[in-house]
Amino acid sequence: MPGFADFQSEIYRAGVTGDCPALPMTAPEVERAARQEMTARAYGYVAGSAGLESTERGNRLAFERWEIVPRHLRGVPERDLSIHLFGKELPTPVLLAPIGAMSIVRKDAELSVARVAASLGVPMVLSTVSSTPLELVASELTSVAGGSGWFQLYWPSDRELALSLVRRAEAAGYGAVVVTLDTWTLSWRPRDLANGYLPFLTGAGLANYLSDPVFGSRLARSPEEDPEAAIALWTQIFGYPSLRLADLRWLREQTSLPILVKGVCHADDARAALEVGLDGVVVSNHGGRQIDGARASLDCLPEVVAASGEMTVLLDSGVRSGSDVVKALALGAKAVLLGRPYIYGLALAGEDGVRHVLRCLLAELDLTLGLSGHGSISELGPASVARRS
Repeated sequence: MPGFADFQSEIYRAGVTGDCPALPMTAPEVERAARQEMTARAYGYVAGSAGLESTERGNRLAFERWEIVPRHLRGVPERDLSIHLFGKELPTPVLLAPIGAMSIVRKDAELSVARVAASLGVPMVLSTVSSTPLELVASELTSVAGGSGWFQLYWPSDRELALSLVRRAEAAGYGAVVVTLDTWTLSWRPRDLANGYLPFLTGAGLANYLSDPVFGSRLARSPEEDPEAAIALWTQIFGYPSLRLADLRWLREQTSLPILVKGVCHADDARAALEVGLDGVVVSNHGGRQIDGARASLDCLPEVVAASGEMTVLLDSGVRSGSDVVKALALGAKAVLLGRPYIYGLALAGEDGVRHVLRCLLAELDLTLGLSGHGSISELGPASVARRS
């Protein structure tokens, strides 16, 4: 089976005749190019973080504080990037993070991302606030053998609606539910405030609500007949500040799907998730979008891993390259979630842009794994990295 690093050879062979890649090769360059294709409001929403955006910067600095320690004379001409996750073999330890309101970036939104994800065998975690109903996205994710997706839940104040969304995801074939804990209300986001912009108030990102029978039953008229009333209802039920451990225990009783909680940065929260029988945690500070000055996700990772027992631990926030993935896996993550880079790829060139971003990251991951002396993901561990002095 061809390795992901073959993308490198493909580029060099094309370069012999002067055919160079049309898209940039690094995440920062893709972002700069994408910014030129996006409206100021859309770019501000995607790029922006909480407050002075120190948490987003901190996520990147945390990766820079760790260095890969190469080993040699190990014979690794071929690498195995595959992992097993909740009974399913995946070709890589990378998933696409949930990102809402993708239609503000490109009209084809989640469907384009889903097609690329399915073709590469990379699971897509679909946001509750997607611009396309979850059933339609699922049909694209499962259109290719091996394609899969998870559903991310923003827990609404209406418990019956929460259950309806989970049941729909289960019926559509999603493989896990990811409950986001850190966004029961939106943070202070200066870029969006300066633009006076919250995409959901225009209806973007509300497809799963507008297509939900429970949500519809709370309206006097259908969303098509009275979209303003539907948006107003969404503003009332989006967040649930009173979410407690008992709610997660209740959800555990409602579905057989694996349940993960996203936004865990403290060992005690991981222990709580373990106590109620959840299946995994996602160490994340929401890419810096919720608390300015929060601890970097990568810095939280080792402590959360130590407290998580048999639960699966994933890492989200700040991942920008294949070497970042190696560092996160070495520090105990089973897999990572990639966020902003693929959305910038979508903005820049649609499906081609998403595929390019993913192929670049996976090729670098493949090469970095081998060049550091590892033949498989399972060989990575604490000895593979060292903290910069």
